[in-house]
Amino acid sequence: MNAQENPQKPVPVQPLPSLDRLAFALGHPARWKILKELSLGEPRMVRELAKVAGCSPDMASKHLAVLRKAGAVVQGRGRLYQIPAQHLAAPGERIVDYGHCLLRLDVAG
Repeated sequence: MNAQENPQKPVPVQPLPSLDRLAFALGHPARWKILKELSLGEPRMVRELAKVAGCSPDMASKHLAVLRKAGAVVQGRGRLYQIPAQHLAAPGERIVDYGHCLLRLDVAG
């Protein structure tokens, strides 16, 4: 078999989150706290993230909607939120790489 008979399929490339939306989403302290919690790599429920962010579940849902529209988080099964795996540097490290910027959430307040 030669390369022409069995060409390799290209690996799909995930688009980067919108820079404008991402910059806007990062502009609120509660959203930083949510991202810091999610940067551990474990999916979390809205109530858990609300507690971490110091706001009501309603307000946390609104913050998560902004982060979701920016492409910073995704909503999975059971209404669990997480940072897409391709943006996490390594398990246990609070570093998120969105392509446009690298967030070190281990030092963020």
